[in-house]
Amino acid sequence: MAEPDVSYLNEPADGVPPVVQTPHQLARTIRLLTAGRGPVAVDAERAHGFRYSQRAYLIQLRRAGAGTHLVDPIAFGQPADFSVLAQAIADAEWVIHAASQDLPCLAELSLLPKQLFDTELAARLLGYPRVALGTMLEELFGVRLRKEHSASDWSVRPLPAEWLTYAALDVELLIELRDRLAEDLLVSGKWEWAQQEFDALVAGAGNVAVPRPDPWRRTSGIHKVRSRRGLAYVAELWRTRDVIAERLDRAPGRILPDLAISELAASADALGTTSARSAIRHIPAFGRRQAKRFETDWQRAVSHAAHLRESDLPPMHIPGEGPPHPRIWVTKNAEAAGRLTQAREALATRAAELDLPAENLLTPEHLRRIAWQPPNPATVEAIDEALSALGARPWQRMLTAEVIARAFASGGSSH
Repeated sequence: MAEPDVSYLNEPADGVPPVVQTPHQLARTIRLLTAGRGPVAVDAERAHGFRYSQRAYLIQLRRAGAGTHLVDPIAFGQPADFSVLAQAIADAEWVIHAASQDLPCLAELSLLPKQLFDTELAARLLGYPRVALGTMLEELFGVRLRKEHSASDWSVRPLPAEWLTYAALDVELLIELRDRLAEDLLVSGKWEWAQQEFDALVAGAGNVAVPRPDPWRRTSGIHKVRSRRGLAYVAELWRTRDVIAERLDRAPGRILPDLAISELAASADALGTTSARSAIRHIPAFGRRQAKRFETDWQRAVSHAAHLRESDLPPMHIPGEGPPHPRIWVTKNAEAAGRLTQAREALATRAAELDLPAENLLTPEHLRRIAWQPPNPATVEAIDEALSALGARPWQRMLTAEVIARAFASGGSSH
């Protein structure tokens, strides 16, 4: 089959609007959006990889009859409060691509939707293998977005003109994409599934994320650290870097890379207080300009870890919440391993029949939890109740509870 003709979308149809940076300009934006009609396309640009915070550095909005608006939240102070803007479009459906990424930074600005349509999630439910915005627009409309600024440092001011063009184009066809996907959801019988997913995103949009215990344990290269003392070096250096990064609002990895922390900690058994300075100076990353500014802080962290009593050192492993990693189930609980294998296979088959990813049919963690500790007896009703308690949506439970019950019976009988 011949590929469709594809053309680059280089400029918004109405041109690039001026950036909204004053209360007067914001009031005009609110008036226009209020007078507009239909859904509102919403997007946000962050400075991931450049800044410590995940705040929004630009907000894009577009609505029929109102045009496109580029709002600079930085110009309105920190934290900016755009609740008046949110109220103006509260009755409209907000269209966001990959909403779970943008909702947290929008919530910081008091921008929370009451109705949502997530075009990425809709595409997943429809079985599209690639769901990036550019890919979807190319496949469905034959237009290609230039994505060279997607990973740019959006905290810079003033924002370059070509970046603003890119930002405006991100919402240029979002409503049209929404309409096309909505039609497909209706035709395929998946509209209600999508609505339940969107409602769940809205319900959780304002929730504050629960901090991960011992976040330093996710430091790249930590698998090479073999002692509790070594873990103490990782923890102290990570915390020190985090304090500096937050104070400077810089991405931690731009101050000191993870691998430098792990490299120092991996040689922990040979380290002592007197060798702290030497160890830091022998690892190249500590000598780079940004890290070297804080050499005294690194030395203090290493010295503190070196002086910790044995009883105060972090454990090599912390018990995770929920079941262990599935790779060790066979040795720890063979029956659970059998249940999980059978259920995974059955759900993969069901997902293929429904033309959607297995992870969207049911969150993998939900399956792992009930496979590890199933209800007794594991009836369809009991599994449905267990899935509900874990947060599975009604459409997911309707399509999976019976499948899981049958698989558990098969898996259990094989052991």
